[in-house]
Amino acid sequence: MVQNWLRGLVLVCVAGALPGLTGCSRPGPDPELATTEEVSVDSSTPVEEAEPVEVSSDDWPWWRGPNRNNIAGESAVPVKWTEDENIVWKASVPGRGHSAATVVGENIFLATADEQAEEQSVLCLNRADGKQKWQTTISTGGFPPTGQMHAKSTHATCTVACDGRQVYVVFLHHQALTVTALDLDGKKVWEKEVGPFDSKFGYAPSPALLDNFVYVAGDHQAGGYVAALHRDSGEIVWLKKRPAVATYSSPVVAEVAGKNQLLISGAEKVTSYDPATGGQLWEVDGTAEATCGTLVWEDGVVFASGGYPQRETLAVKADGSAEVVWRNDQKAYVPSMIVSDGSLYAVSDNGVAYCWDATTGTEQWKSRLDGDVSASPVLAAGNIYVPNESGKCSVFRATPEKFELVAENQLGNETFATPSICGGKIYIRAASGYGENRKETLYCIGSSTGG
Repeated sequence: MVQNWLRGLVLVCVAGALPGLTGCSRPGPDPELATTEEVSVDSSTPVEEAEPVEVSSDDWPWWRGPNRNNIAGESAVPVKWTEDENIVWKASVPGRGHSAATVVGENIFLATADEQAEEQSVLCLNRADGKQKWQTTISTGGFPPTGQMHAKSTHATCTVACDGRQVYVVFLHHQALTVTALDLDGKKVWEKEVGPFDSKFGYAPSPALLDNFVYVAGDHQAGGYVAALHRDSGEIVWLKKRPAVATYSSPVVAEVAGKNQLLISGAEKVTSYDPATGGQLWEVDGTAEATCGTLVWEDGVVFASGGYPQRETLAVKADGSAEVVWRNDQKAYVPSMIVSDGSLYAVSDNGVAYCWDATTGTEQWKSRLDGDVSASPVLAAGNIYVPNESGKCSVFRATPEKFELVAENQLGNETFATPSICGGKIYIRAASGYGENRKETLYCIGSSTGG
């Protein structure tokens, strides 16, 4: 069970991710932690228009990419690389984190944390050569004590979101979640404490952006919530309470079944909210108490998987009926899934890759990869890329016909962050060394031939 939890920390993201530990002494909810009050708004309430989101198809502006589904554009990218082959540049990343690379325009943004100094910061690199442009410290002190974190978790797990004008990051410190907006020069525009957060194993969910809002999930053991903040001001426009359960999935905004929906799993539910008001659109029992992966969707159906202590993958209609189309007893706990052209792809924490028919749930194939996995798979130009925790990235065909391994590529000896793929380049955050000698590096992988 410890192994499952270790894998859970990474992503948020990376995604998103931090499962429960049985058999280990962990503190219960803090009775002195302040409760969160709901903030309500209805569809008739006027909301000041935020500056428009300005990102391109060659960017990777937030968790899971421009379409929020971890499917990259059609630009050819390499399937093979080494420390020296097909490396455009590599850049040293100070501190520690599982934040994936956010790529917008000429910039790359990463969240990172100096654990000894208890500093959380955002780093900006030049997209062309990886040189550091700036690093802005967001907070100092107030990290959860060691007993409320795991050795494989980080204090910078959430992936930064960028609307082309500002970058947004969520950090846990001083028993609360704080959202910070920076301009493209690294200067603070606004900062807002969203609510208390009673850490069981740390914080993982990444923020989501749509129209006027930045969305934040704060599911924790003393009382969860999901909130929408105005992108220009940081004002909390709406906040809805969620169950008092420690769960770690990122919220995602999807245009599905003819409308925008804010989707999230966890607390043994799959839930859809109205992104404008926070009103619940539908909910269904499913997955598990703790989930980490981000939901995916296709043809009016939402797919979810998890978790701990239960295990389940399910498909549910997103038309408001909450009709479950199919369920099975397999799970992708930490890595998020991918759905494409009628096939649902998943990788389990222990490195088993699955392909299911998205319509029926029928297993098309499964195959064991090398090693445990926490990063989420990414689909690009017909191939799926997924690194394991030891730094080896497997590349296999995205096809329901059979499992076909294309290549395996080693960088460093540790990868928890999900790759970002855009503009013909792959960005992988990896680490080398152990203990005091551990160093993180962001690799930019690319070639003129794509292979």
